[in-house]
Amino acid sequence: MSDYRDHAGLSSTFLRAGTSSFTEFVSLIAPQTLPGARVASGALGTGSAAHLTAHATTILALCYQGGVVMAGDRRATAGNMIAQNDIQKVFAADEQSLIGIAGAAGIGIELIGLFQLELEHYEKIEGAPLSTIGKANRLSTILRQNLGLAMQGLAAVPLFAGWDDAEGRGRIFSYDPVGGRYEERAYHAIGSGSIFARGSVKKLYRDDFTAEEAVLAALQGLYDAAEDDSATGGPDLARRIYPVVWTASLDGAERIGDDRVGEFIDQIVAGRRTRPDGPAAPVL
Repeated sequence: MSDYRDHAGLSSTFLRAGTSSFTEFVSLIAPQTLPGARVASGALGTGSAAHLTAHATTILALCYQGGVVMAGDRRATAGNMIAQNDIQKVFAADEQSLIGIAGAAGIGIELIGLFQLELEHYEKIEGAPLSTIGKANRLSTILRQNLGLAMQGLAAVPLFAGWDDAEGRGRIFSYDPVGGRYEERAYHAIGSGSIFARGSVKKLYRDDFTAEEAVLAALQGLYDAAEDDSATGGPDLARRIYPVVWTASLDGAERIGDDRVGEFIDQIVAGRRTRPDGPAAPVL
């Protein structure tokens, strides 16, 4: 056994019973690979590094009867330039939860990958998945480790949502750059266009939404955000680049296909030919 360890180059850390936290395990064997370690090692130097990276923008989530939907536009910006027009900002965190990111795109996508590994590692070690609130707390801990990068101007802020088996409902959690976690009611948005997306959904939302109605409301919110926020990308009908949309329910996390999202977008565009500002909400 010792010969195998020597040949493989594995330290005793790999071979003993360890923590259920993947980030804690990595901090023991290779702490320099964690995002937050770059500031501690002085890799970024001093000053702001915000201009060095593309920024992801608007993410929106809302609950419906039987689950939660999360949608994100496809634009990444670098100052006044469009850095990418088909970036993906929303992902499945595990089988029943979703995560989207706004802010420094490269750091955000790296944090998402780390969070996905964190949840997978926990389930393999413990033999059962974390609870929804446990997942939300783990994400808060990972985000807190990124504080040094945030102070350098490389802030990445997630939006987390998932189906809670214990409570039988969808739940949404938002975060601040220092790892503060806040549970949101019914819907929430983050990113540069969030104020417009949230205002749009505020007038459309009903707590008896079906999954399709929730997806349509989310897309309406992103469409409105794109009209008022230059950093939020609207649907590109010519190239068929549409928002990324995921749902999470008792049946699991599922991405809505581009063809289906395109059908929703066609409905929205057709409706706005007669009412450019979008659907009207009742006065009372």
